[in-house]
Amino acid sequence: MLQDTELNRSIINFLARVNEKNKPDVIVGIESRGFIFGMALAIALEIPFVPVRKEGKLPADVHKYAYDLEYGSSVVEIHKDAIKPGQKVLIHDDLLATGGTALAAAELVLMNKAEIIGFNFLIELAFLPGRKRLAPYSENTISLATYV
Repeated sequence: MLQDTELNRSIINFLARVNEKNKPDVIVGIESRGFIFGMALAIALEIPFVPVRKEGKLPADVHKYAYDLEYGSSVVEIHKDAIKPGQKVLIHDDLLATGGTALAAAELVLMNKAEIIGFNFLIELAFLPGRKRLAPYSENTISLATYV
């Protein structure tokens, strides 16, 4: 997919168009594949991009959130000063499965006292509970391809 520049342009143009109405102030991309389209989407919308990274990878003061995975646990971090209170945040990642990592990113955004206005994913595994788990944070969840 990443080899097809026309497809990538179409994906970014589509995501920019459907997210313009919500007027996000910031795009949060989840490590690491969420960086690819998240950054491009931020550029298309002319807004800042903020990474959510695995523990120990960010250089400044961070908020941390520990969460359980199907196969263990993990910790993700965001810079404390990356998002201002009240900003509208769109969270982007490549895959929505159980929703654990997206929920962790949402918790980090909330620690910065910002508002989650939506989630974007390239692929959703609809036979897993991810979308349902994200519902308390945002009803605006977009997936480009869904596998049932």
